[in-house]
Amino acid sequence: MRSGPLVVGDRALLSDHKGRRYLVTLTEGGEFHCHTGIVPHADLVGREEGEQVRSTRGGLFRVLRPTLSDFVLEMPRGAQVIYPKDLGPILMLADIFPGARVLESGIGSGALSMVLLRAGADVVGYEVRADFAARARKNVTAFLGEEVLERYRVELRDCYEGIDETDLDRVVLDLPEPWQVVPHAATALHPGGIILAYTPTINQAAQFRESLAEHGFGAPKTVEILQRSWHIEGMSVRPDHRMVAHTGFLSVARRFA
Repeated sequence: MRSGPLVVGDRALLSDHKGRRYLVTLTEGGEFHCHTGIVPHADLVGREEGEQVRSTRGGLFRVLRPTLSDFVLEMPRGAQVIYPKDLGPILMLADIFPGARVLESGIGSGALSMVLLRAGADVVGYEVRADFAARARKNVTAFLGEEVLERYRVELRDCYEGIDETDLDRVVLDLPEPWQVVPHAATALHPGGIILAYTPTINQAAQFRESLAEHGFGAPKTVEILQRSWHIEGMSVRPDHRMVAHTGFLSVARRFA
């Protein structure tokens, strides 16, 4: 992510006093419209991150470049994304490293793809829906640039029917029935390779774990990540009334020789 003053082509994240956030791509002659008025893109170009701008009706906005976490939450999407609170642990549990050969299936809107690619992995994505595949490619290149396509390939195919890649380092799944992929992953991964599945329900995680045990995988683990923020304002220090609790279960195992 570049630094310095904002320029045409940059993405800017505008936030108001109520914490509402808006993702904007700066263009020549462009305008940002909301209920508090209009902000010409020309008023944003040349600004340093953290400066404030006013709309035509007096609305005040703080301007920053979006982080990857910001972009994942605010980007256009057709499928529900994996939340940032789970994306970080996925990198650690799957032990993603620069140059890792990763098969990802169920790419949705591309949130997980972006995290894997920025960690340095080479990613092949299997996706059954053409609209999801197109959206993922667009989101990935919007944040990471066109050059990332040298390490990112998306194929329209069903991972349940097989995996063509061999000697993979990692298989990462966001699918309703990840256990159907386990037999294919057992031959596609090299010994010591890691498989990880993100599943919304514990029944899915349990069935996935059963399949892992049947197909030569060991050292299994299933975790759930909870995120609780805190209200800190003067002497008022307490947990927030709301938290990001259950989103999904992360189940991981290694292929044994």
